[in-house]
Amino acid sequence: MAEGCPAGWPMCRPSRPAYPHRMTNGLDPARPAGRTWRDRAVDAVLFCAAVFLGMVVLGVVKEQGDLPGWAAELDPLLGLVACCALWWRRGFPLAVALIGLPAVALATSALPAGAVIVTNLALRLRWRQALLMLGAYVVCMVPSGLLLSGAADDLWFDAAFSLAYLLAAFASGNALRSRRLLVERLRVDAERARAEHERRLADARRGERQAIAREMHDVLAHRVSLLSVHAGALAYRTRQAEAGAGPVLSGAEVAESAEVIRGNAHQAVEELQEVLHLLRAEAGGEPVSLLPRIADIDGLVADARATGQPVDFRTELTADAVRELRGQMHRTVYRVAQEGLTNARKHAPGTPVTVRLAGGPGGGLTVEVRNGLPAEVRNGLPAAPRADGAVPGTGAGLTGLAERVRLDGGTLDHTATDGTFTLRARLPWPAR
Repeated sequence: MAEGCPAGWPMCRPSRPAYPHRMTNGLDPARPAGRTWRDRAVDAVLFCAAVFLGMVVLGVVKEQGDLPGWAAELDPLLGLVACCALWWRRGFPLAVALIGLPAVALATSALPAGAVIVTNLALRLRWRQALLMLGAYVVCMVPSGLLLSGAADDLWFDAAFSLAYLLAAFASGNALRSRRLLVERLRVDAERARAEHERRLADARRGERQAIAREMHDVLAHRVSLLSVHAGALAYRTRQAEAGAGPVLSGAEVAESAEVIRGNAHQAVEELQEVLHLLRAEAGGEPVSLLPRIADIDGLVADARATGQPVDFRTELTADAVRELRGQMHRTVYRVAQEGLTNARKHAPGTPVTVRLAGGPGGGLTVEVRNGLPAEVRNGLPAAPRADGAVPGTGAGLTGLAERVRLDGGTLDHTATDGTFTLRARLPWPAR
């Protein structure tokens, strides 16, 4: 593993050299293992530029007559070898550096290709190998300059030029390496942020589905309780009539009860379809409206009265003030009233129920549902079984309602004192 290189990064694996796309796109497993068309284009441009600049440098040196005869004949061949080696610099950076070492040391036409080779050392080799190869280039180029020039007076100039040439190329490779490390780190951070964002979205969807499940319980429990009351009352009166303990139901009464049952069943199916449609809604689409308003409590009370439940509804809220409440608050107030009426119908049928709404901006909002307890409960006896065969509750209604109120910043309490059961929710109502 290279020194100073994060573990697990593609460019830091010593087992095989990394192509540029592996260094900058290592997070994308769909990328091919070989060179891309962009890599090939860059290789072609670098090869052509190295050949052209090498010919220019060689021509200038020949005009000045600074090269010995043997060097002038060998120079083009070594320069061509260095230029051709550039094609394999991505896959075999160390081998290309070893091949280019004598060419750069002895041939002036190999100087442009040598700059690319030294840059590639810093870019693709591990630090120790890169520094060793850089030292080898420094050691080989200074004596070769003296050998080619044959003049001791130019030794310091040749040494300074060789050192600046090599260090500039090596620094360029380090800069490219740092940039690609930064890109890789940013890519990792972006993937991590994307994964975190997807996790938050999944949590939000999970929370929304849980809220919808509670919504289904509240909506359907109310409708099913209405169906249970009507069906149970019809069955009870029919049995009483057959036993001679009560009047015989007329056809109109049976038809009216059946119509009420049918209407509530139809309404329950529509509400269930609305909830299921909301569950199946695609992400990004417009949400289906499943939000009852405080004004809808009138209809809730009317349905309860239609089942024979005496309900007294009182509200101190003004229409203008209610319009300023956020939608979630409307739904919570509605659900508290609905749960109170449902519980009264299940556990204390026939007892008077009072629903009261009070409060205002800056003073909070109170929802209170009161109903009398059955006589046997008031006398300390266990509740008698329902004659109409009503479906028992699941026991989760008040628990879910308390959680809903808590999420809105309010409190829910229920007490049974002096023969009266009171369900009370207190919700915050900010001032205007």
